[in-house]
Amino acid sequence: MKLLLDEMYPPALAEALRADGIEASTVPEKGLAGRSDPDVLAAAAAEGYVVLTENVADFARIAAERLNAGGHHAGVLIALSSRFSRRPSGIHNIAAAIRALVEEELTDRLVYLEQPSQ
Repeated sequence: MKLLLDEMYPPALAEALRADGIEASTVPEKGLAGRSDPDVLAAAAAEGYVVLTENVADFARIAAERLNAGGHHAGVLIALSSRFSRRPSGIHNIAAAIRALVEEELTDRLVYLEQPSQ
């Protein structure tokens, strides 16, 4: 899985995912800081990255519009802020939820992350 973390996520999450063997980059690392959400999804799709975001309203709409226009994307993972904290103490839970999906086929899908089993 190649994963692009939206701007709200700290670089420490990308580092934790890389330590788990997941190819993870942040929006700023890709030179996309400050770009629109459609631009972020388009860039991710062009490079085969699944997008991780908590911005369900915008990314659900943008992903659907892309599919309706005949385009594709590598997937969108939604980490709802009501379930996952972006604070340092929450990084482990987000990383574990992502690890649980590594083998899943995510192309053109919008997937809500689930809290890992304790």
